[in-house]
Amino acid sequence: MDSLKNGAPDKWRLVKAHGTAVGLPSDDDMGNSEVGHNALGAGRIFSQGAKLVDQALASGKIYEGDGFNYIKESFENATLHLIGLLSDGGVHSRLDQLQLLLKGASERGAKRICVHILTDGRDVLDGSSVGFVETLENDLSQLREKGIDARIASGGGRMYVTMDRYENDWDVVKRGWDAQVLGEAPYKFKSALEAVKTLRAEPNANDQYLPPFVIVDDSGNAVGPVLDGDAVATINFRADRMVMLAKALEYADFDKFDRVGVPKIRYAGMLQYGGELKLPSRYLVSPPEIERTSGEYLVKNGIRTFACSETVKFGHVTFFWNGNRSGYFDETKEEYVEIPSDSGITFNVAPKMKALEIAEKARDAILSGKFDQVRVNLPNGDMVGHTGDIEATVVACKAADEAVKIILDAVEQVGGIYLVTADHGNAEDMVKRNKSGKPLLDKSGGIQILTSHTLQPVPVAIGGPGLHPGVKFRTDIQTPGLANVAATVMNLHGFEALQTTSQPSLKWLRTKCWPFAMSKFCCCSS
Repeated sequence: MDSLKNGAPDKWRLVKAHGTAVGLPSDDDMGNSEVGHNALGAGRIFSQGAKLVDQALASGKIYEGDGFNYIKESFENATLHLIGLLSDGGVHSRLDQLQLLLKGASERGAKRICVHILTDGRDVLDGSSVGFVETLENDLSQLREKGIDARIASGGGRMYVTMDRYENDWDVVKRGWDAQVLGEAPYKFKSALEAVKTLRAEPNANDQYLPPFVIVDDSGNAVGPVLDGDAVATINFRADRMVMLAKALEYADFDKFDRVGVPKIRYAGMLQYGGELKLPSRYLVSPPEIERTSGEYLVKNGIRTFACSETVKFGHVTFFWNGNRSGYFDETKEEYVEIPSDSGITFNVAPKMKALEIAEKARDAILSGKFDQVRVNLPNGDMVGHTGDIEATVVACKAADEAVKIILDAVEQVGGIYLVTADHGNAEDMVKRNKSGKPLLDKSGGIQILTSHTLQPVPVAIGGPGLHPGVKFRTDIQTPGLANVAATVMNLHGFEALQTTSQPSLKWLRTKCWPFAMSKFCCCSS
C-alpha cells in the first residue's frame, strides 16, 4: 500500500467512508461494509440503516406501516418481544432508537414488553454494557410506573449469542433461540444488571462473548419466553447479523437446528434483512430502493464481470454492490465465486483467512482473458481487526498486502488497470483515543484496545500499464467519498457521466475518451 501511495501520489487520495458520505445520519456514525458497498456500487448516496430508522421514528411513519400494525395485533392480549444489540455504536443498532420504540409501542397499546439484549464490546468499548443496561433498566422502570409490564428477559454477548452471519455457526443462533424464545440458558439471574456484572467478572470475559442468560422470577421461572400469540421485533437495522435469526423466527421448514418449540408469533424486522430472500416478510422501516447501479449498467453494456470473496464478504461484492439485489444481471456475462470462510474459530486464530485463495482466483480470472472487470474483497483487516488482537491483525494486513501484490502482478501482465480502495476503516487504528489523539488507558494502566470500525478516510489508488499516462484524480471535489468511486470505475471503462444541472446522474455515455476502454480492471476492497 505504501508503494501505491509513494509511487504515484497524483493517483492516490483519501475519501470519506463514513457518516453522511455513505448515507448515515451524521459524521459521528461509523461506516460499515453494507453501506460502503452500496455506495461503491451505486455511485450515489442513499439514506441507510440508522438514518432510515431515524427518519421513520421522527416522522412517526414507523407506527403507520404494515409491519408495526401487524405486530400491534398482539398488544392487547400478549407480549411484545424486542430482540437486538444493546449499544450506541450505530453500526447494528442504537440505544436511543430502542428507547423511542419502547415509548412509541407503549403509547400505542403495548401492555407487556420483554427486551432481549445482546451486549456489544465490538463497536463500542468493552465494559460499556453495564452502563447501557443501567440506562435501559431505568427506562423500563419508568414504564412500569405507568402500568406497563416492561422488563429485560434474556441476554448474551453478540459474538456468542444470536448475531452470527453468513451461516458460519448456527450454534450461535441456537443459543439465542434457547434463551430468547424458550427461556432456557445455562445462567439464570434476577436482573440483567446482576447478570452482566457477574458474567463479566469471570476470567477473560468480555462483552462480545458473554454466555446466554435468562432473567427468572422468585420461583425460578423465566420471565419472558416467547409464547403463542406474542409479537417479536428484531431491533437491529443492519442486516447481516439478523438474517439467520430471522430465518429461525419465520421459516416453517427451518432445519438448521432443533427449535424444540415454535410458537405462533407475529414477527417483523426493523428493516428487511434479506432483500433477495424477502426476509423478513414484514418490517417496520422500508429499505432504500437502489436502482441503476454501475454493475448493472456495465453488464448490460457488454462488460464481462467476475466477483469473488470468501463467505464473510461475498455478499458485499455481489448483493450489496448491486444495490441489495441478488443473483446475476446477465449470467452469460458474470461469474461470482464464493470461497468458504473458516468456521468454528475466531478470525485471529487464522488471520490470513482466505486472502491467498481470493488472490489466486482473481489472478486466474484476470489472466483468462474472459473478463473486463474483476472485483474482489479481502476481509482480513476488518474481520481480524474486530478481534482486538494486534499481533494477529498485523499478520492479517500482511496477508492482504501479499494478496494485492498477486492481483496487481496479474494486472501488469495483461496491460490492465487497477483500483484499490476500502469500504471503511478498522485495522489502521487499534487503540481507543481521547480527543487529542492520545491512547486511553484502563484502570490498570493498559491501553484500551479498539475493536470497532473507525471514522478515518480510506485510500483510493489507481494505476497499471493500461492507464493513460495523463490520467490523475480530480482535485475539484471538495469532500470525495465512496460514492465517487463508481464514476471513477466507469471512466476507466471508457464511459463518462452525463451531468444534470444539480448533480451527476448515473446515466453513462460510452465514449472513446480513453484508449483502454475494454482493458482489464480490478477493484480490490481491502
